[in-house]
Amino acid sequence: MMVGDRTCKAVLRYARALAEADTADVVMVPVITEGGSHGYAHILVGPASQLFSTPVENSGEEPDDVKVLEELEQHTRRLQPKRPDWSDEMTDIPDLSDLEF
Repeated sequence: MMVGDRTCKAVLRYARALAEADTADVVMVPVITEGGSHGYAHILVGPASQLFSTPVENSGEEPDDVKVLEELEQHTRRLQPKRPDWSDEMTDIPDLSDLEF
């Protein structure tokens, strides 16, 4: 499955927060399926998650969902209320606050 850059970044942040809290959660994220259609996938994230991010050339339109992004970031902030801004991580992907809606 393929997710948008912003979604990937939010999921990775949330997975790290869950791992540090020694808990897990199931999240629903927008994806592009193997057949190329847009849909949603449920992902179990937590301490044992083995998630990774790999760039895809010519991937076309990214399947972002602003509501999903906001919820992931909110869940992350709830687990890590005093977390750093992550300014030194994944700098090639803009933060949600930098997006124009």
